[in-house]
Amino acid sequence: MIGLWDTTGNEVVKALAAERRSAGGVASGLALTLVAVVEEKKVREAEAAATIAAAAHPCRLLIVVRSDLEGRSRLDAEIVVGGRLGPAEAVVMRMYGRLALHAESVVMPLLAPDVPVVTWWHEEPPDTIANDFLGVVADRRITDCAQSPDPVAALRQRAVDYAPGDTDLTWTRITLWRTLVAGAFDTTEERVVGATIVAPQTDPTAALMKGWLMSRLGIDPDLQHSDRSPRMHSVQLLCANGDTVTVTREENTALFSRTGQEDRYMPLPKRPVGDELAEELRRLDADQIYAEALGAMAGVTGLEHRPPMRVHVWKDPTLAAKADEAGAMAGPGGTAA
Repeated sequence: MIGLWDTTGNEVVKALAAERRSAGGVASGLALTLVAVVEEKKVREAEAAATIAAAAHPCRLLIVVRSDLEGRSRLDAEIVVGGRLGPAEAVVMRMYGRLALHAESVVMPLLAPDVPVVTWWHEEPPDTIANDFLGVVADRRITDCAQSPDPVAALRQRAVDYAPGDTDLTWTRITLWRTLVAGAFDTTEERVVGATIVAPQTDPTAALMKGWLMSRLGIDPDLQHSDRSPRMHSVQLLCANGDTVTVTREENTALFSRTGQEDRYMPLPKRPVGDELAEELRRLDADQIYAEALGAMAGVTGLEHRPPMRVHVWKDPTLAAKADEAGAMAGPGGTAA
């Protein structure tokens, strides 16, 4: 590891090139550049997840940590090549002051040449991705609405702000659920006329599962809220002939029940974030099925027909925070109280 404190972007580029040469030029097999936008307290979580993902998708990992936006501009960097982060080339950049608002000035020269760019927010997703240049330059953008105080509302905002190439780890977390539900149709052609989903009120996976069933089957599932489990508890389908298919979570397994057949247990583990991230990195094109499910969930149509490219819209969060503070202090007449 090389540590550079109170440094410049140019020095980081030089140090990474030197470390690559000493490590034998490992960049030749890179599949992508992964830009991770992370809160300081979650840097180790992001590194652990990226290590798992890099084992399947060798990448250059650029971790951006923004702190103290009103302090003195400073850049601290750690460079790791083939070390504790596995096969990844990694640069952890802690940016302070106004530099944190222009992270792209440091990140852009570090992008690996001729490979796709994926930006992943391991923090509360931005309301508008176009406000973050690191999202605008990416071919794929991965958010995680579970990091938001209101995950379901954040997922609806993802539909409002959607552009082809966006995805959310909420979608990845229902991959196994979707596989189990879809597998019920391997031995039947009965039409599904209804569905019931049991989950906590704040669980975004249940909301997106409802959207997926709506978009695929043309039904309006009943979403029943329950606190019996911290995650989605069960999905039941009602067929036209009266048969039912039910998938119920039990710890790390799922009980698969179907009318006229014996119950079966299927694996349904809670996967680490690294496995979920690795799954999303397998595809670098737009996920049309996700777009349709997200649109059905949020009541927004035509997501897949939106332009894939965004235009950067500058927003200074420090000015917005000061405006909110001034508004809170203002009296009924609009002047400071």
